[in-house]
Amino acid sequence: MVTSTALANVFDHFDRNLFTPYAVGFDRVFDRLQDYANHQNQPQTGFPPYNIRRDGDYNFVIEIALAGLSKDDLEVEVAEGVLTVRTKEKKDEDGGELLHRGISYRQFTRKWTLADDIVVSDAKMKNGMLLVELERVVPEEKKPRLLKIS
Repeated sequence: MVTSTALANVFDHFDRNLFTPYAVGFDRVFDRLQDYANHQNQPQTGFPPYNIRRDGDYNFVIEIALAGLSKDDLEVEVAEGVLTVRTKEKKDEDGGELLHRGISYRQFTRKWTLADDIVVSDAKMKNGMLLVELERVVPEEKKPRLLKIS
């Protein structure tokens, strides 16, 4: 198993120019791997728990368990190939005096690095679960096809 720390150390000493005569257009791939290693070096608390589910050949759903939160408490952002889900700053409680806090409000930021052909199509709250729908957009020329033999 390769740890994110080991991956980051590999890229610290990696010279991309060695591949220049042999690979054209792969600079972005190496940049994305570097970004992934940098994101993974941030401390992870394991909160909130989540699942990644495949729906068919080209669709995925990230299911994030967020009991007690509403859609107004959350921000979902996609920027430069990184999906970020985080809580907003919570305002003080409305109404009476809070005598016991058994249900905590926990702030978090969770990030996923997306492939170039993945687009985020929707995000919705349902029964305490945030469902983020992803779709792999594959151009027709890259999809498998059968050729007629002449």
